Amino acid sequence: MSFDYYPINTYSTALAVIAAVLLDALLGEPKRWHPLVGFGWIANHIERIFNQQMLPHYARIVGLVTWLLLLLPFAAISYLVTNDALMGATFTWIANVTLLYFAIGAQSLTQHAKAVFKPLSEQNLPQARHAISMIVSRDTSQLNETEIATATVESVLENGNDAIFGAIFWFVLFGGTGTVIFRLANTLDAMWGYKTPRFLYFGWAAARLDDLLNLVPARLTALSYALCGHTKSAFKCWVSQSRTWYSPNAGPVMSAGAGALQVKLGGNAVYHGTAKQRPTLGMGALANAGHILRAVNLIWRTIVLWCVAIMLGAVFINIIESYYLA
Repeated sequence: MSFDYYPINTYSTALAVIAAVLLDALLGEPKRWHPLVGFGWIANHIERIFNQQMLPHYARIVGLVTWLLLLLPFAAISYLVTNDALMGATFTWIANVTLLYFAIGAQSLTQHAKAVFKPLSEQNLPQARHAISMIVSRDTSQLNETEIATATVESVLENGNDAIFGAIFWFVLFGGTGTVIFRLANTLDAMWGYKTPRFLYFGWAAARLDDLLNLVPARLTALSYALCGHTKSAFKCWVSQSRTWYSPNAGPVMSAGAGALQVKLGGNAVYHGTAKQRPTLGMGALANAGHILRAVNLIWRTIVLWCVAIMLGAVFINIIESYYLA
C-alpha cells in the first residue's frame, strides 16, 4: 500500500514549509516586483474592463468568468514549474519553496503591526493612524487610541489566516499550485469582495470562492490560536461569538484569537463612508498598544506550532507507509 499521492508523505514538503518560513523571517517580502503586487495591478485593470453596468445575474457570471481568467493561467504556470516529471525534483522543490515564500507574509505583517505599535505607544496618534491605514480598509482618520489598537490586532489575527496559515494549508495539500490558487483568490476577495454598489454583484464570486477556500484553514487557525494562547478563553469566545460576526471564516479566527489574547475587539468602524457597529469579540480589557505585540507573538508561536505539526505529520505518515510496505 502506498501513500505517494499525499504530498506531506515526503519530508521534502515539511522542509519546504520550514524553508519558506525561514526565508520570510530573514528576508521579508520583496521590496520591488512582488508577484502579488503585479497580480493586483493586472486584476485592477481587468476589473475596469469587465465590470460594467449590467443586470445582477449577468454581473455575477461575468465576475466568475473574470476570476477564472485571472487565476487559471497562473495556476497552470505554477503547476508546470512544480511538476517533477517535467522539471526534476530539485528544481520543483526550489520552485515550491519560492512560491510559498512569495505567498506568506509573516514578516511583513509583523513590520506593519510594529509600525503602528511604536507611535501608538508614544501617543503619536496622527502617525499611528497613518500606519494603520496601510493595512486596513476602514476609515482611520478619526480613530482614537483604543480603536487604532483594536484595528491593528484584528488585522494581525485575520491576516494570520489569510496571509500565512491558509497558504501553508493549501501548500501541504497541493504544493505550490494550491498556494498560488489560494493566495490569488484571497487577493481578489480583498479587491472585489465588498458589498458596495460597484462590487456587490461583480465581486460575489470572488467573495464566495474565498469563503470556500478558507473554510478549513480558518478553523485550523482558530484552533491553533487557542492552543498557543489562553486556551479556555479562546474556545469560549469561539463557540459563543463566532456566529455573530459578518464573515463565516473571520468569525472563528478573530473570536478565538481575541479570546487567546484575552482582549475585546469589534465595536464601531467606518467602511467606505458608512459607520458599522460590529459585535464584540473576545473578553477582558479593551485593546491597547501592548496587545499589538501580544498578537504578533501569537502569530509566531502559531507558525512554530504549524511547522512542528507538519513535520510530525510527515514522520507519522512515513512510518505508516513503511509498515505497509514492509
